[in-house]
Order: sequence, then structure tokens, then C-alpha cells
Amino acid sequence: MKKWIIGTLRFLLRKLAQGTIWRYRPGIIGITGSAGKTSTKLAIKAVLSRGRRVRISAGNLNNDFGVPLTILGDWDPADLRLISRAQPPGTARVRKTFFWIKVLLTSAWRIVFRSGSYPEILVLEYGADRPGDIKYLLTIARPNVSVITAVGEIPVHVEFYDGPAEVAREKGRLIEYLPVGGYAVLNGDDKVVSGLQSRTRARVMLFGFGLGSEVRVVRFENRAVDGEPTGISFKLEYGSGVVPVRINGVFGKAHAYGAAAAAAVGIIFGMNLVTISEALADYEPPPSRMTLLPGIKGAQIIDDSYNASPIAMRAALEALAALPAKRKIAVLGDMLEIGKYTNEAHEQVGKLAAASADVLFTVGLRAKFIAEAAASARMRKANIFSFDTSDEVRKPLQDFIKKGDLILVKGSHSMQLDKAVEEIKDQTPVIAQ
Repeated sequence: MKKWIIGTLRFLLRKLAQGTIWRYRPGIIGITGSAGKTSTKLAIKAVLSRGRRVRISAGNLNNDFGVPLTILGDWDPADLRLISRAQPPGTARVRKTFFWIKVLLTSAWRIVFRSGSYPEILVLEYGADRPGDIKYLLTIARPNVSVITAVGEIPVHVEFYDGPAEVAREKGRLIEYLPVGGYAVLNGDDKVVSGLQSRTRARVMLFGFGLGSEVRVVRFENRAVDGEPTGISFKLEYGSGVVPVRINGVFGKAHAYGAAAAAAVGIIFGMNLVTISEALADYEPPPSRMTLLPGIKGAQIIDDSYNASPIAMRAALEALAALPAKRKIAVLGDMLEIGKYTNEAHEQVGKLAAASADVLFTVGLRAKFIAEAAASARMRKANIFSFDTSDEVRKPLQDFIKKGDLILVKGSHSMQLDKAVEEIKDQTPVIAQ
């Protein structure tokens, strides 16, 4: 698509999104962070959908095209795939053109002829791939409530910034622009995130595991029954209230953080802890984010193949270490877009892998630093296997697996480790009784 067409479309989408917000006046919840955005977004939807019409951004619609699209409507997933990176450049041009025409005309119609079914609340992701991204997105929609999930010492996309501090500054814009009556919901356990409090005039609510958080996660557990991993359980504390939460089929603290952030948002909207706990039972975890799957040969898989950052990699390995299994296998791929921190970050992951797993498979050139660090941390070299691509690892991994294995699969999205998951996932069809 020619640059002038892209520029014109970008301009029209921004204006239509601004017009739609002016017309319908929805409450806007903004989410940003280097990890945990999707689980937080889905948890917030589960909580606020009790009695309210809520729309969340589909997939990864968090940029200058994605945010306006979310504001403008609920679009067919097949149409959204047309304009995603999954669609090869230069293909399906006619279908793409008709989709954009539909978006523009439908959105203009809805502004002129008001629809009564527009959402009361929009939950939007604000991407910060490069400096200035969030500042631009805030010209489209300014939140009433802003949530910052986590940044960490080495955030994803840091290669496009001068350093982690600049990444934090960019993400911090999301709370700078809050109104005085708004709320900043911040991860109290992340020093970088909690340190942003002084940058907002809004009221601040912290969530996390630490004592300083107003909404606090306690008694967290990666659960197993009869030696079989089943999910997570924990309690949420706020004031003098305590409620239990149980989420099956997923692992790791990221989902607990998401639930705590959602609880904070629910409290801001006047909900009590009991109702929030009941609503979290409707939380549907996103696929490929610490999701439990049945594997071949009686093994089990923790599928975390969607993406990877240093902070998320650490959380995944901590969960693997906490769960029972005959053998624990970590299949770890490159972490991308961390620039000059690449070697250091992968070496740190290697040391964690040596302490968390019995066997290590690495995928990608950068992940070789994981393998080397694991060997230096006294993991047996006979238990370390390195491959350049996901295609290369699939068959050896399949042959290696035995009954009782627990396999963690995690890497940046571009490493395509979802292919490895498909190779070792139990494909036996379930026959209804």
C-alpha cells in the first residue's frame, strides 16, 4: 500500500474514532506494559461484564490502526486476519480494500445515526513499540482508568529506546494524561511501575503480592492433584475482605496479577470482592499463555509460545520449577527486541533453566546463550540440545518425550514455537459419550 494511502487511512481512522468517542462517551480503560496485558484485559472484561456492556481490543490491536478499529466496532476475525502480519504482503488486496471501505462507511454511519448498543466501557491496549507511540494513541482516546501491568529491568522493545528508563517513561504517559478524578492502577511489585506514581494527578491503586499493595494476592499456588498439574489458586485481599480465586488449566503468577488488576478496576467501578470473585470464574485465559495442554505419550505441555520477554521467561520457569513431574523439559526460544541486553538476558534465563528443568531444548541463535549459561550452571551437557529453528526441533523433541514429562514451551512470537507445540500436542479427537 502506498504511503499516502496509509497516511490518509490512518488520519480517517483517528478522526472517526475520536468522533465515535465524542458521540457515545464510553468509559475507557487503558492497559500497557511489557508483559501480562492480554490476561489482564480478559480478566477486566470478565469482571466488568457483570451488568455492563464491555468491548476489549481483539488480539494484539494496540497500535495506530488497531486502537481505532477497536473503538469503531466488533469486526469479523477473518477480516482482522486480512490486515494482520499473518497475511502475506501484497495478497488479498481486493478483500482488504472492501474491508477498509466497510470500516469507514459503517463508522461514519454510526456517528451520524446513533446506535443504542454501543459498549458502555472500552478496554484498550496501548502499544509502546517505539518512542511516541502512546502519545499518538492518546490523541485518539484518553482513558479514565489506566493500568500498567509490568515493565521489568529489561523490557521488550527496549532495542528501539535509549534504555529501560525511556521505555518506562513512554508507558508512563498513559497515567500522565489521566484526569484528576481518574485512577492509575499500578503493579506494586514492579519497582519501575510503582515508581511512576508521581507522574499522575489521578488517584493511585496498587495491586500485587507485596504488603504495600491495596489489592493483594496471597497464598498463591501452582496446583497439582495426585501429581498432575491442574491450575492456580490464590486469595485476593482488599481492606478487611478476602476471597478465594481458582483458575484451572493455566499456571504462573501472570494470571494472578491480571486477576488482581481486574479486581482493582472492579472496586473502582463500585463492585465488591465477592462479586468480583464470582465474575473471575468467567475468566477465559488467552491461548498459548501458560496454558495446560495434553501431550503425546502421556506427557503434559505448558504452552507459553505466544511471546517472550525476560520478566515473562522468569515467571514461566518459576512455575515449571514449582510443579511436579517425572521430568521437566524446557523448550526455550530467542527473546527478540531487547537490543544490547540480548546476551545478558539470555544468560540469566539459562541460569534459571538449569535450576528449573531437567532437560533443555533451545531454539534460535540467541537462545544458544541460554544453553551455554545452563551448562555453566551445572546442567548436564547431555541434557542440553540446541537448534536453529522451530522446524528443526520438532521431530527430535517428539522422539525424546516420555510419559510423565512436563514440557514448557516459550519464545518470542517470531520463533514460531507454536509449531513445536502442535508437533507434541495430543491430537486424539474427543468422542462425545
